[in-house]
Amino acid sequence: MDNRDYKELTKKEKLGRQKEIWKLFTKLGFLAFGGPAAHIAMLETEAIEKKKWLQRERFMDFMGATNIIPGPNSTEMVMLVGYERGGIPGLFVAGGAFIIPAMLLVLMFGVMYVTYGSLPELTTVLDGVKAVIMAVIVNALYRLFRNVIKSKEALFFGVAIAAVYLLGVGEIPLLFTAGVLMMLWKNKDRITGKTYSLALPMIFLTFLKIGAVLYGSGYVLLAFLEAEFVETLGVLTEQQILDSVAVGQFTPGPVFTTATFIGYVLGGFPGAVLATIGIFLPAFILVIFLKPLIYKLRENKWLSGALDGVNIASLVLMAVVSVKLGLSSIISVTTALIFIGGMVGIMKYNINTAWLIIAGGTINWIVQTII
Repeated sequence: MDNRDYKELTKKEKLGRQKEIWKLFTKLGFLAFGGPAAHIAMLETEAIEKKKWLQRERFMDFMGATNIIPGPNSTEMVMLVGYERGGIPGLFVAGGAFIIPAMLLVLMFGVMYVTYGSLPELTTVLDGVKAVIMAVIVNALYRLFRNVIKSKEALFFGVAIAAVYLLGVGEIPLLFTAGVLMMLWKNKDRITGKTYSLALPMIFLTFLKIGAVLYGSGYVLLAFLEAEFVETLGVLTEQQILDSVAVGQFTPGPVFTTATFIGYVLGGFPGAVLATIGIFLPAFILVIFLKPLIYKLRENKWLSGALDGVNIASLVLMAVVSVKLGLSSIISVTTALIFIGGMVGIMKYNINTAWLIIAGGTINWIVQTII
C-alpha cells in the first residue's frame, strides 16, 4: 500500500487517490446502516484493517477530536480519513461520496412519503441487516479497545466512564471531563504543587444553524428538529418529524440526511438539496480547520494526555451505545443466528461486509415471509 504523503504524489497518482477514496466511501454510503457506531466500525474495517490507509492510533485521535466538535461525528470521521489520504480534495470527495448515496435514498423515501402518505414496510429486511451490523461493530470495538486500553489505569478509566455514563451524565460533559482528567493523570509528574414549508433560504439557514451547533446522536437531532419545525416555526407535525428521523435511521449513511427528507417535504427537490447542504456544510468547514490541530494536540505533552482521555471516553461511549443497539437489534432466534454468522464470517473468513449485510437482510426476510 502506497502511504506516501499526498503532496509527494504526481498529478496522475493524486487522481488515482481521489478515485479510490470515492470508490470506498460511495460503497459505505450505500451500505453503512445502523447509525454512527456502525459507520465508524465499518470505516475502521475498511480504511485500517483492509486498506491500511492510516494507523489505528491516528484513527482514534480523529475519533476523539470529532467527539468534541458539533456536527455528525461519523461523517466528520469519513472526512478526516479522506483528508489524511487525499488532502483537502480528499476531504470533499470522501464527504460527498458518503453523503450523496444516503441523500438519494432518503430523497426517494421522501418522494414516496409525500406521494402516498406512508412508508414501505422494510422491517424484516432491516432486522437482518442490523444483526450483521452488530457483528461489524463488535469486531471493530475489539480491535480498537485492544489498541487504546493498554494499561490497568486505562482499563479503570474506561470502566469508570461507562459507569458514570450509565448513571445519566451527558456525553459532552463526560468527554471534556475525561480529557481533563487524563491530561492531569498523564502529566502528574509535571505538577509541582500547582492546581491547573419554509422559503428556500430559510430551509437552508435553519439546517445550517442545526449543523453548526448540534452535538450528539440522532435523538438529539430529533429534539432540535422538533424545536425548530414544530414549536418555533409550526410548519411540521410531530408525526412528520418522527417519520423523517425514522427514514434517516433505517437508510444507510449519515443520520443527518434526515434533513433531505424534511427539505423535500417543505420545499420539494430544491428544499431537499439546500437542507442537505445546510446541515453538512459546517462539518466540512470544521474538519478543514480541525485536522491540522490534531497533530499539534498530539505533540503537546499536556494536550496529548487530554486527547488520550477523550479517545478512551469516545470508545467507551461507542461501546455503551452499541450494547443498547444490540439489545434492540437481536430480537429473535433468526437475528441471533445472523449475528453469530456475521461474527464468524468477519473474524474467521474475512468475508466482505457488503455481502454479509445483503445476506443478513435477505435471510431474515425469507424466514419472516415463510413463517
